[in-house]
Amino acid sequence: MKKFFYALFVLSFVLVLAACKGDKVEIALITDAGTINDKSFNQGSWEGVKAYAKKHGISHDYFQPDEVNTESYLATIELAVKAGAKVIVTPGFYFSEAIGEAQTKYPDVTFILVDATPTVDGKEEIKDNVIPILFNEQQSGFLAGYAAVKDGFRKLGFMGGNPVPAVRNFGYGYVQGANYAAQELKLEGKITIRYHYLGDFVEKPEFKTKAEGWYQSGTEVIFAAAGGAGNSVMSAAQTFMENNQPTKFVIGVDVDQSHESKTVITSALKELANAVEYALENRDKLGGEVLYLDILNDGVGLPTDFSRMRNFTKEDYEQIVNKLKTDKTFREGIKGLNELSALIEKDEISEADLIAKLQEFVDKVEIQLE
Repeated sequence: MKKFFYALFVLSFVLVLAACKGDKVEIALITDAGTINDKSFNQGSWEGVKAYAKKHGISHDYFQPDEVNTESYLATIELAVKAGAKVIVTPGFYFSEAIGEAQTKYPDVTFILVDATPTVDGKEEIKDNVIPILFNEQQSGFLAGYAAVKDGFRKLGFMGGNPVPAVRNFGYGYVQGANYAAQELKLEGKITIRYHYLGDFVEKPEFKTKAEGWYQSGTEVIFAAAGGAGNSVMSAAQTFMENNQPTKFVIGVDVDQSHESKTVITSALKELANAVEYALENRDKLGGEVLYLDILNDGVGLPTDFSRMRNFTKEDYEQIVNKLKTDKTFREGIKGLNELSALIEKDEISEADLIAKLQEFVDKVEIQLE
């Protein structure tokens, strides 16, 4: 009953606000776990909405659900529709079930679902009014791990938010890239990668403490694939820099996060803004099929500014990207990733078993799951 009155209050507020502005919200974005200014996934998608809306003079706004669950997502979608939204952008894997239901309930609304496909009773079902956008995070993660080892790092870390498919793929690609670079360099010892899921995508003091502990015990760089929680890792690295201790570094995620901290040396990119803007521009002909972005269409990669790296150069980056683009056998045969991805999609194996399986595919990396 409390939730009903809360939703009624919010709906009334939204409608009154729209009436005061004299227009309705034509395009809405509903945030996933985290906030609109998470400097990562939500914000990257929102930038695409803003770019398209500004170009075409279309009203737009974002909505933040009260809770991270399907019921709350559906209630927020209803609020956006009542506010006039004809297009709703939902960034995040957790929206799968909600969009699976909403696509039928609101057939005249176009849904752009980032990082997932809609599901009904656990099975994928894509209606013509849904544009799912998926990225090849393995390739982006691969490039991040490759660059880190080529730059001279030997004690790496990976902190994911939750073990959803996109985050897992980032991490597994990261391990593979580090391994491939170590093979190229013919390193005698092994690269170590400490591996951990924080359990959330928002900034928390305990996440900073965790990262500080890793850095204190020797970890040199942490790939933070954790949305807003990555800010906690940056804060930990910044502490070492400000105290004139041995500098520690961060690899950002989703968007170029170098402007967030001087400790961010690169970021594993997903061209979120471009993808969302493209989907909005072409929504009349894209519905019902997955829009898939990878290295071949420049949908993933690293920023091309490598000034914060010591040894890895733009030329090095262009060479490995060219290999990924032109060598199909290499691109599609990054050892184990296809097999692991299939297991992830089926969700029939524990994280510990997945990491053990990944360890079988790498000979120059020791994965330390925590």
